[in-house]
Amino acid sequence: MKNSALDELTRLQEWYVAQCNGDWEHQYGVRIGNIDNPGWSLDIDLWDTPLAEKAFIATAIERSDSDWVHCKVEEAVFKGRGGALNLRELLQIFLAWTREE
Repeated sequence: MKNSALDELTRLQEWYVAQCNGDWEHQYGVRIGNIDNPGWSLDIDLWDTPLAEKAFIATAIERSDSDWVHCKVEEAVFKGRGGALNLRELLQIFLAWTREE
């Protein structure tokens, strides 16, 4: 994987555009926010996408109090949470899952 965070953003944008069909983007989407740990939240709606029924194995990585990621799919929403410097890793986990067969 390349070292530029822009690669993950570009790939996320490409995934988003591929879901947009005139309807999906009016009800669903991608939300990146912050949490008070401090850290990041990443919620990606999977309804009406090829990922809606795809199995995802929940991920919990705890390296330290500030270096951690937790990801799961719940009610057709990918939910990632991570430390303040882990946003890129959250994106990488989601994007790797989208490419799995």
